[in-house]
Amino acid sequence: MSYAIYIGSNHTRDGHAWLGGYGDEPSSHWLDIVPRATHTANETLSVGMTAEADMPGRLIEIPEAKETYRHVCVNYTYYKGAPAPLVNGGLNEHGVAVRDVWSPSRQELIDMTPLDQSGPNYSDLARMVISRAHSAREGVDLIAETIDTYGESTYGGNSHLIADADEAWVMIQFAGGQGLWAAERLGPSSIRASRPGYISQIPVNEPDHPDFRYSENFIDFAKTQGWYDGEGPFDANRIYGDGNGRWDGVRWIEDEMAARSARAQKIGFDDMAWAVRTARLTGDTAGYGQIVPLSTPIDHRLRVLWHAPIGPVAAPFSPVFVGQTSVPDEFRLHRYLTTGEARTHMINPDIVDGGHFQASGVSQSVECSRSAVMACKRLLYLMLCDPDGGVDDVTSVFENRENALAAETAKMLEIAETLIAEKKHELAETLLTYFSSGELLKGLDLVETLAGGIEARLKFLSREKKPAGNFASFDQIW
Repeated sequence: MSYAIYIGSNHTRDGHAWLGGYGDEPSSHWLDIVPRATHTANETLSVGMTAEADMPGRLIEIPEAKETYRHVCVNYTYYKGAPAPLVNGGLNEHGVAVRDVWSPSRQELIDMTPLDQSGPNYSDLARMVISRAHSAREGVDLIAETIDTYGESTYGGNSHLIADADEAWVMIQFAGGQGLWAAERLGPSSIRASRPGYISQIPVNEPDHPDFRYSENFIDFAKTQGWYDGEGPFDANRIYGDGNGRWDGVRWIEDEMAARSARAQKIGFDDMAWAVRTARLTGDTAGYGQIVPLSTPIDHRLRVLWHAPIGPVAAPFSPVFVGQTSVPDEFRLHRYLTTGEARTHMINPDIVDGGHFQASGVSQSVECSRSAVMACKRLLYLMLCDPDGGVDDVTSVFENRENALAAETAKMLEIAETLIAEKKHELAETLLTYFSSGELLKGLDLVETLAGGIEARLKFLSREKKPAGNFASFDQIW
C-alpha cells in the first residue's frame, strides 16, 4: 500500500523540495547502497509476475541498460506474491527520488487483467527509474516507454511519485492489461500526499498541457467501455480508479502540511519527520521510513536519504549518503520476517546437494548481528502495550535526537564538501560512511534502551492496568 508526501520548494524553510513516505509490506526490509555499473549488450532483466502471485503472470526478459546509476534503496521480500527482492524506490546519484504507492483501479479493469500478464511489475519499474533516470521527467518517460514496449504486470493498480530538485510527477499505472497510464506534474507550490496515489481531473481538451501526460489510448479506451462520453471533465480517478478521490488521510495530512507552510518558518526536516511518523498515519503496517531533501549539492556523494528501519513511529531517522560505501550489518538482510526462511537452514550449501535441506539466502555473518527491523518492531509492540503514553515519550526522544543530528549532519556535509573540493574523494566517502554507520548504530542502541525501559515498567504493572486482548493499535485515520 505505502504512503508518499511531496512538499514543493515554495513551502520550505531551506528553499528546496522534500519527498517522504514509507513502504507498507509485512516482510523483512534491508538497506542497500547499489554502486554504478556498466552492462554488456546482451545482459537482460527478469521482470513481471509469476503464476504464484495474487494476480498471476509470467516472467519475461528485457534488455538491461548500458549503464546503471548509484543509488540508495530499501529492499524487501514479499508483497502480493511478486518475486523478490522488491523495492519501492529510493534516491540515485542524479538526485532522482522515487516512492511507490498503491492506487486501486476500478473492478472492471482488475477483472479484465490477463491471467498470463507480462511486463515489468511495480517494483521493476521503480528500480529501473532509480537506476537509470537523470530526472523525474525522464523517469516518467522511462516508465511510459517500458509499458508501451513490454506491457506491465499489475497487482490491481499502482502509482509512483518521482521527484527531483525541480519538479515531481505522480504517475498512475492502471490494471487491465491495456497499457493505461497517466501522469500529473507537481511544482514548487504543490503539497501532495499519495495513499493511495491519485490523479483527478485531466484537461483532455488540451493535449499539450505541460502538467499532464497519458497513454495514447487513455481517452479512447474509456469511451469504448462507456465510461466517458467525451463531454465534460475527464476525472481519471472516477473513470479508471476507485472513484473515491482523496482519501480522508490524504486530506488530513495535506491540510496539516499546508497549515505548517503558512507559518513564518515554513516546513523543514522536523515537519517532514512528523508527517511520516505521526501515529495517525503510521503503525505496524509501515515497513520503513524515508525522507529525501531534494537539494542540489556540489557532488552526488553528498545526496542524503534519511532512513528509519520500520515505520518511524517506533524508529529513529538517521542519514544515509549516496557517497558512503557500506551500511552496518544490523541494517542488512536478516532472517526475521524474510519470506521462505522458515523452511531453510543456515548450513553449508554443499550439504544441500542430494539432501533434504534448503540453505538460507541470508549471510550467516550478518545474522550474527542484531536486526534493526526486529529491534524496532519490539519497541513498537511495547509502545502499543504501554498504557502510560509510550508513544509521546518515544516521539519526544526521537525528535530531540533528530533535531540535533540534523545540525551535525550539516556539519559533516560541509566537511565532506571541502574534501571533495580538494579532490580527496576517497576521504570524503570514508567520512560519510563512518558518520552514517555510527549514527545508524546509535539510533539502534537508543531503540533498545527505550524498549528496555518500557518493558521494565510493563512487567510490574498490575493486571488491571495492562491492556486487554491480544492486539492494540493506534487511532489511525486511514
